[in-house]
Amino acid sequence: MGKVMVTGALGNVGGYVAEFLIKNQQEVVVADINLAALEEKYGTRAKSVYFDFTDEKTFPLALAEVDRIFIMRPPHLGKPEDLKPFVEALREKKMKLVSFLSLIGVEHNPVPPHHKIEKYIEQAGLPYCHIRPSFYMQNVSGIHAFEIKHFNRIVIPVKSALTSFIDAKDIGEITAKVLTEPDKHQNCAYAITGPEAIDYNTAAEILSEELGRKIIYANPNPKMAKKYWISIRGLDEEYSKVMSMLYLMTRMGTAKKVTTTFEEVMGKKPRTFRDFVKSNLKAWE
Repeated sequence: MGKVMVTGALGNVGGYVAEFLIKNQQEVVVADINLAALEEKYGTRAKSVYFDFTDEKTFPLALAEVDRIFIMRPPHLGKPEDLKPFVEALREKKMKLVSFLSLIGVEHNPVPPHHKIEKYIEQAGLPYCHIRPSFYMQNVSGIHAFEIKHFNRIVIPVKSALTSFIDAKDIGEITAKVLTEPDKHQNCAYAITGPEAIDYNTAAEILSEELGRKIIYANPNPKMAKKYWISIRGLDEEYSKVMSMLYLMTRMGTAKKVTTTFEEVMGKKPRTFRDFVKSNLKAWE
């Protein structure tokens, strides 16, 4: 069997995918525009290559000896068309599996770019396994940790909508298994969630109990939240717009679905939100 190429290997999910593939004794190629950071993180455990989705000249070297790939759309590439040349390049290879990090429910929602990218992969005739996770628990310990840490507030505009949070580590582990056993998962789409769906009031209660201080759910107005992210937090405007759109979908009830896919594939249950909080207390202290 050939090598597995992992894009986004410097991020949360991609990093976990690479680590679990290495643990599974696969030959891994980690690809990114920041070659120095890749080499520092992975050393000799994986082959680091310079790769840019928008530069076709970087494709041949990155794809040498690769027969499986994990694709994560870089956040700065807003148009699905930006990834089409790379998908077309994969048609020239004898790929055993293309695993794309998508979104839960995206098959019914043509608005996010992930919808079209899935279609590009399928229309190219590539063997695929779309990974469609619910919201990452790492959103609470990452982009939204600032307000929890400094103001004891969760600032996410979804009212009382439920979210079936999934740990990025679990996403990485199941994706690595899929890529390690490509013949078992061809032409599939896996909706991945945690074991339960909770609202942000419950999330705030769990954080309060584990941190030993009162955390509240601020329940902001969507327009005010987006304005806050851009004007006060200084987050990228395009990123804030996409985040706002995804939370609007959540507000409408699209993130409440709970699946048993992780347990069926992995033979164990995914981590709970409380498990995650206990393991990441430093993010909010």
